Amino acid sequence: MEIRHLKYFLALAEEQNFTRAAKRLHISQPPLTRQIHQLEEELGTQLFLRTGKGVTLTQAGQSLMVETANILGLLSRSKERAQMAGRGELGKIDIGVFGSAMLNVIPRLLLNFRNLFPEVDIALYNMSRTQQIEALREQRIHIGFNRIIPAEIDITVETVLNERLVVAVYQVHPLASRQEIHARDLVGQPIILYPRAPRSGLHDLVINLIRNEGAEPKIVQEVEDLVSSVALVSAGLGLCVTPESAISLKLPGVVYVPLIASIIPYIELNCMYLKGERAPILNSFLSVVHAFQVLEKLNSGNQA
Repeated sequence: MEIRHLKYFLALAEEQNFTRAAKRLHISQPPLTRQIHQLEEELGTQLFLRTGKGVTLTQAGQSLMVETANILGLLSRSKERAQMAGRGELGKIDIGVFGSAMLNVIPRLLLNFRNLFPEVDIALYNMSRTQQIEALREQRIHIGFNRIIPAEIDITVETVLNERLVVAVYQVHPLASRQEIHARDLVGQPIILYPRAPRSGLHDLVINLIRNEGAEPKIVQEVEDLVSSVALVSAGLGLCVTPESAISLKLPGVVYVPLIASIIPYIELNCMYLKGERAPILNSFLSVVHAFQVLEKLNSGNQA
């Protein structure tokens, strides 16, 4: 029994007339008659009763019609879902994420993606930069997000946006009332650094901002993540320089003041993926990232 037998059978069962069924199938009547005879011979039972006006289903035919509708419906859904997967509209995307970007940018990207591709499951993995690169090479994730990613021969890196830096300050600190804080104002202040990890872009950037003012930073604590750092600020233990995304993190007594310096203090948020990777689901996600980039540039231009 072949799929075409089932299609021919269903058309005849629904039309109850060979001429109308053949027209619906875009074939002549003799081939349809032959296919139905072949099907009945293979099953060893009569499926149709011939009448003066056309045909009616036998009991065996009625039973086969129910199953045929289910089978053809399943085949149609399978075809549709396979086509959706081929277009990157169905399946699962694995994404490496990290700290502060989860407070703002990445959730916005994920929401945009979910709205456009509701049939795709999203799996998030909290990973360091090094872990993300390793996971990409092992194809455990499709894409990763991080900051200041080193050049790798097999990794494509795209800047999603440049984020302003702000200073998290305890509300009773003298700098908390400022409209902005200059890098020189950080000289001599107790600084809480994060993340405490090898090749940490933000960690090194903060140190260099203060060193460019001719002083060594007064580091009172180094922690592994943003939440721990801002929590220490909330306890009045020091100041923390962080990307603007952190403003979404509301802890008691913490205010965020824009940071300025001789070189405007921005930090990149990047996405990275394997060079040459053309998985449809990755292309779908990148289309959302690229649309986000365009919108952010337009917003930046309007603000300027």
